[in-house]
Amino acid sequence: MLPAKVTVDPAFVVGPVRPRTFGSFVEHLGRCVYTGIHDPGHATADATGFRQDVIDAIKELGVTTVRYPGGNFVSGYNWEDAIGPVEDRPARLDLAWHSTEPNTVGVDEFMAWCQKADVEPMMAINLGTRGVREAIDILEYCNIPGGTEWSDKRRTNGAEDPYRIKMWCLGNEMDGPWQTGHKTAEEYGRIAAEAARAMRQVNPDLELVACGSSSRQMDTFGDWERTVLTETYEQVDLISAHAYYAEMDGDLASFLASSENMDRFIDDVVSTADAVRAAGNHTKRINISFDEWNVWYAHLTPSAPPTGDDWPVAPALLEDNYNVADAVVVGNLLISLLRHTDRVHAASLAQLVNVIAPIMTEPADQGGRIWKQTTFHPFALTARHAKGQVLRVAIDSPTHETQQFGTVKALDAVATFDAETGDVVVFATNRSTDQGLGLELDLRGFGDLKVVEAVTYSNDDPYWKASVEDDTTVLPQVNASATITDGTVTADLPAVSWSMIRLARA
Repeated sequence: MLPAKVTVDPAFVVGPVRPRTFGSFVEHLGRCVYTGIHDPGHATADATGFRQDVIDAIKELGVTTVRYPGGNFVSGYNWEDAIGPVEDRPARLDLAWHSTEPNTVGVDEFMAWCQKADVEPMMAINLGTRGVREAIDILEYCNIPGGTEWSDKRRTNGAEDPYRIKMWCLGNEMDGPWQTGHKTAEEYGRIAAEAARAMRQVNPDLELVACGSSSRQMDTFGDWERTVLTETYEQVDLISAHAYYAEMDGDLASFLASSENMDRFIDDVVSTADAVRAAGNHTKRINISFDEWNVWYAHLTPSAPPTGDDWPVAPALLEDNYNVADAVVVGNLLISLLRHTDRVHAASLAQLVNVIAPIMTEPADQGGRIWKQTTFHPFALTARHAKGQVLRVAIDSPTHETQQFGTVKALDAVATFDAETGDVVVFATNRSTDQGLGLELDLRGFGDLKVVEAVTYSNDDPYWKASVEDDTTVLPQVNASATITDGTVTADLPAVSWSMIRLARA
């Protein structure tokens, strides 16, 4: 065990733990909706076809917000196709994923599901093939009590009260040439500003998200944010960031350090947004909605969409099977999001069920079982126990070399502190591929504390994967090495591991 030290003090506050950090994403992609959250033939399905076992797992996961209906899907979506009697709804080609969308589930069904799952909706509008008119029509449908064409249609369709959706995404990944209706930064900035302005004429207090770069690797990154925000600054509240990570060519060390990329991504977007603020003499600050993030093996076969004349409904797409190392990275990415809580005001793990997801299901006609991926566990524990304020920590750690990020610290960590209860929680990852760490936590600034829980997620084989047959062999385990003496905690952290240590007043 190599020594590593973290110093935590209640005076060094980054900002509040934001519940919206623990959001997720439901897109009409693969089996996320159909045979995922919605499967009328399942034994636990309610009268509207939503699986209760999935809802129960979502609540255990701790998801707070859900972005919907896309994703790439939204840029070719006519929301009006999916309202009214289901038997009258047209099927449409989904160009994004080369599939057929039956429109069985639409905005009304989704909003009913949000209520059942106890999550806040985050609605995306189509600025790819559509624009300002569509934006204000769906807003009228969702948020106006009645007395207009669209609001009365909602009432006719069974929702007497308005949904009052607060958060809206102004399109999706419009910088990407793969996006239906792809636009230049100037083109997108203009239509986003006009859509936002019109939407605020309906509801002035909406929270609106402009499209940022779809990855830090885009050639237009930085300049895209500058151009879009120059056009939209006074009309929007947040700008999106999207990032996916994967182990490539056996480079486990770089993969485990993926949060280095996320940290730099966030810092660069913040710098660009603040530069636009200064140049335009604006007073408010634009913050970040990191509304797509996860581990995704996009280069592998499960992510390849159908081709030719094959336009199936809900094909199995992007169904990555995650291992222990993937879960450690997910836990570390949450650490990155938390330590930037001053500027990252919302985030969405993409996605929620079946599609690069922590929750997996079998269709009802294939057994109907449900199981948890390895990535479920660090997300659920962080969402459950991160409360109060995020604290800036000082880390003294051994380092190692990586191909992608150069020299990185083996240890990464963040802490939260609930001043009302006195609870302190430290989340830590050992990013070394082969070296354990002897952790020392200096918590003397909090007074007398006791360890109430210490768990570690790791395995001798970091490539172990959960499955429908076995999702319990590798679970977070009690870390019996964690002890506290005179305000200092010591604990052993194995290589390739994620840990949580919770403390309370003694």
